[in-house]
This record gives sequence, C-alpha cells and structure tokens, in this order.
Amino acid sequence: MKKIFLCASVLLVLVACMAAPALAGTKYLDGLPNMTAYIAGTNEYSAGADIQIPLVIENTGQSTDKQVGSTVIDRDDLPSTAKFVTVTLSAGDAPLVIKSDTQMIGDITGLAKKTVTVHAKIDKDAPGGTYVLPLNITYTRFDSVIQYQVDTFRYYYVTDNVTVPVTLVIKQEVLPEVVSAQPDHLVAGADGYVNLTLKNVGSLDGTKATVKLAQNDNSPVSPVDNSVYIGDFPANGTVSCQYKVSVADTAQNKEYPVDITVVYQNDEGDFVQSRTETVGVVVGNKVDFAITSSEIEMSPGSKKTIEVQYQNIGNSTIKSAQARISAVNPFTSTADVSYLGDLAPGQSATASFQLTVASDATIKEYGLDSEIRYRDALNTTYVSDPMKVSIDVKNQTGLAGILSNAVLMSIIVAVIIGIVYAGYYYWKKRRQ
Repeated sequence: MKKIFLCASVLLVLVACMAAPALAGTKYLDGLPNMTAYIAGTNEYSAGADIQIPLVIENTGQSTDKQVGSTVIDRDDLPSTAKFVTVTLSAGDAPLVIKSDTQMIGDITGLAKKTVTVHAKIDKDAPGGTYVLPLNITYTRFDSVIQYQVDTFRYYYVTDNVTVPVTLVIKQEVLPEVVSAQPDHLVAGADGYVNLTLKNVGSLDGTKATVKLAQNDNSPVSPVDNSVYIGDFPANGTVSCQYKVSVADTAQNKEYPVDITVVYQNDEGDFVQSRTETVGVVVGNKVDFAITSSEIEMSPGSKKTIEVQYQNIGNSTIKSAQARISAVNPFTSTADVSYLGDLAPGQSATASFQLTVASDATIKEYGLDSEIRYRDALNTTYVSDPMKVSIDVKNQTGLAGILSNAVLMSIIVAVIIGIVYAGYYYWKKRRQ
C-alpha cells in the first residue's frame, strides 16, 4: 500500500512539472524618459516675497513593448527610468533671484514624480505678470547591453540634458514706495505731524484706497490719526498724506520707524492690504530749558527784584512762554510770574520776580523751584520740568551789612544819641 502511494505521488510531481512553463525573463524593447515640471499648488506670488517654490519633477516616459521568454534575462534598469536626476532652476527674464543651487533628487522611474523645493526672492518692485523660468534637468538613462558570456553582461548608459519651462505668476498689486517722510514740529513729549509722499510702483490701479500709518514695534512715535482716504491710487501715481502723531517723552534726538500700508480694492472687487513699508522719521529733543544767569545773593530781611535768564535748549520754537517761581519759607513774593514771549531754539529771555527774605532766615544757599508754561506750534499748552533758581542768603558786609543789622544799628543809634546829648550838655554848660 505504501509503495502504491509513493508511486502515485511521484507521478503527480512529474505531471505538474510537465504542465508548468519554464521561468521566463522580460526585456522591454522601447521607451525613454520624458521629463516635465510644474509648481505644486498655486504659482502666484507677491512682489518682494521671499518664497519657497515646490517643484514637481515628473517622468511621463513608459515602455510599452516587451519580450518575454525563458532565454530572456531581466535587465537592471528600464529604458524609461531617469537615473541620478539633478535639477537647476534659473530666473530667466523674471524679476527674481534664485537662491538654491543645483539639487540631486535621485532616480525617477517611468510614470513617477518627485518634489523638490527651490528658494527664491522676488524683486521688491517686480511688475505683475506671467513669467517662464527655465528648469534644467540632467539625468542618466539606459542605452544598451552587450552579453559577453551566458552570465556576463555589460550595460551602457548615456547622459541626457533637457530644459523645461516652469510658469510663475507675479500678482498685479499696488506697491507703495515712500518718496519722503517729513516731520513737522516732531519733538519728544509732544504731538506733531508726519507728512508722507507715496508712489505706487506696482502695476495695478488701486481704487477706494486708504493709507494707514502704524506704530513700529516699540517705537516712541505712535499715530493719533492713523488713516487717510486717498481714493484712486493708479500705477506710477503719487499721493501726499499728513498724520498727527504723538511722541513719548523718552524719545531722543534721532530717527524712529513708522509702518505704512495701503488698503485698496483690486480688479476682483476685493479689499486687500498691500505690503508694509517701514520708513524713519526724525524726532527732535524734548522742549527743555536751562537757567543761564548767575547765582542770586540776598540777606535776611531784604526785599529785592531778582532777574533770572532762561534759555530754550530744545529743538523747536515755543510761544507765549511765562516763567513762574515758587516762593517758599523763608521767601515771599508779590510778583512770581514773568512773561518771556516766544523763544526759538537757543534763544534766551530774562524774567523778573520780587522776593522778600524773612529777617530770621538761616544763612545758607536755597533753591527755589521755577517752571515755564508755554504753547507749542500746535497751540497745545505744556509746562516744563521744574528748574532750580539758586539764592544765596548771607549777611551783608560793609555799610549795607551794618544798616541791615538791627542790633548793631540800635547800638549805633544809642551811641549817636549819647554823643549828641553829651555835646548839647557841654555846649549848654559853657553858655551859662
């Protein structure tokens, strides 16, 4: 029984071997790589943009005719495979700069694709339109094979180079360019104006446009009025705008940035915002004053009209200035306000005040607070920081010191009276 089963098994194996075909190889007879490229997603970009271009490299080549046989040996590479592919994107006539070098992306078989990213920078004032960028693709492909022995083959490859067009679109936009930014009475700690002149260097005629001024980060210059409606803003057109701004009192005498954007209606009827332009405006020193007169001397119990000279050490003219002195013990004043008038930068004026010193005042140097109330070019009223008027209270010397000393004057008067009385007494006695 076992022998019968073994014979049957061998017979089945023989039948199966007779029925199965021999192992066959495949040789493709045609086909070459066919390289194309395009930008994935949107291919529209804005002027001045720093962009990453996602390039899709596609091999549409394929092999359709093939030979199959037991004597055919499979080849290592198909004729339609692009091997060792490298790509180089150039700007051509487009207003941009390609920042990526040649990139290697490996093998691409027929009907396959790969994506590579190219870094580019579009010119700031690039005109809108459609541009064609040349993409150079270099690859190696299978060419032929020679069989030297049953198991020995030599493959031959050739290098091909092809340039394919890549379409890129630069948007039609309004591109603001600052022609000038002039400060008007712009000083630290006050309000002033910024006068702007803008030009549309873009290729689109904007309509219903509004120019907006904004504070740049932590700049001390911030807008009080931030929008000016200008209506139509045609390509190559210019427009002038004025903005009231406020400057922090911590600002120094230097240039500070402000940001400008334009909101406009495009050809599709949508309201869009332009790129932001940053420009510097010059801010002057805070309005400030210095006392340039010398120290004032007074004595206890004296009354005096003092003169104090003030100088405008700021960068702007002030109007209708009035100086005031604060008289505190041991001083009193019957005239503590003095008119100075208008003061240009660097100009000085003298104020007069009436002061009285108490007779029991301590002999020492005093500092009385003084301030100036003024109006700026916008007729806004300000009060300066307090200044110190130095007054040295000391005893008078010489005749003035004697006359101002009550005790000594009392003694002198008593002596004079005594002398007069003695002289009168002596004169009267002689006449008797």
